[in-house]
Amino acid sequence: MGDIIYPLASSTWGSQETQAIKDVIESDMYTMGGKVKGFEQEYAEHFGHGHAVMCNSGSSANLLMLSLLKLKYKLTGDIIVPAVGWSTSYFPVNQNGFKLNFVDVDPQTYNIDIAKIEQSITPNTCAIMAINLLGNPCDFDALYKIADKHNLLVIEDNCESMGAKYNGRYTGGHGLIGTQSFFFSHHMQTMEGGMVTIDNQEDADWLRSLRAHGWCRDLSPNNTLFQKTGSWKDNFTFVTPGYTVRPLEMSGAVGSEQLKKWNSIMSARMKNKDHFFAKFGDEKYLKLQKTLGESSWFSFGCICTGALQGRRDELVTALTEAGIQSRPLASGNWLRQPVMNMLDTIATGDYTGADLIEDEGFFVGNGMEDVTKGIDAMYEVIKNLV
Repeated sequence: MGDIIYPLASSTWGSQETQAIKDVIESDMYTMGGKVKGFEQEYAEHFGHGHAVMCNSGSSANLLMLSLLKLKYKLTGDIIVPAVGWSTSYFPVNQNGFKLNFVDVDPQTYNIDIAKIEQSITPNTCAIMAINLLGNPCDFDALYKIADKHNLLVIEDNCESMGAKYNGRYTGGHGLIGTQSFFFSHHMQTMEGGMVTIDNQEDADWLRSLRAHGWCRDLSPNNTLFQKTGSWKDNFTFVTPGYTVRPLEMSGAVGSEQLKKWNSIMSARMKNKDHFFAKFGDEKYLKLQKTLGESSWFSFGCICTGALQGRRDELVTALTEAGIQSRPLASGNWLRQPVMNMLDTIATGDYTGADLIEDEGFFVGNGMEDVTKGIDAMYEVIKNLV
């Protein structure tokens, strides 16, 4: 294989991010501080959330989200999850004592198949986890009809879909709790970093305590967890069984710079999307992801069909040899992962949608850089195969 001509992802950084890091170094304050707090406030305001709590990854954000359900909301039982997602969407469910209750996905949207949810609900089901996959919003109107009928909470893993909208509202804000990721390849990049978004102050206080040792030093003045006395011991009083998943101050500083670029980040992604669909939208050998609401186009998902059906691996090999990077669609069918034998699960439905994604699916990249030439090269590689 030669040079990469169509990468999966590209950096969104420039001189502004480098300078932000230098400023933190010069301040000699590396651990979570004012820059993180400032970014949390800016992020919440920009995306319409009541509160935002930053942590060191989207995976940790999911851990905090599930811990909040267990410890504050006192939930037990099983949580409905889609059969295609990401490893650390699932692991925190079990790590907090909940059972994973798998439901198939719609092979057109890659999101949970609404029509298959109710048949999977058990007397012990307590919540539905919506995973907005590859930038595509779930059908929240339909989800809430089911959730309200069965008295279930809805939570959101939005780590791949920052900036997507459903009914005019950003994803990550439709569930009781939402999570975001700032990893490289995601829409905004602090390289390592995540965010939990919520609307009420009490949840935010719990999350800030869980994020850092379980202590009370980051709690709001009128919180319900612990009223500080003014004693020198207040900052070393522990009120929740927390973790240590704080972000670095540098991550907060970089996040603020990334947010300033938001419009240009999304504009570039949309231009790439338009070119991709102009090339492949009418072709019979690939089914492209069907969107609901306004996708933020994390990447370009494809299902091999027609002349490429059963030839996905052959296609991937040809793309790789041409310098075009690709990868499986998220986890594929999670029920076919080896780690399943270590997890506490319910899997009683059929998973034909997830199987199709596992066997015929792949995606290629999108990002802030112009990838139209790479898309053109991909088109020529496929034409030579079909």
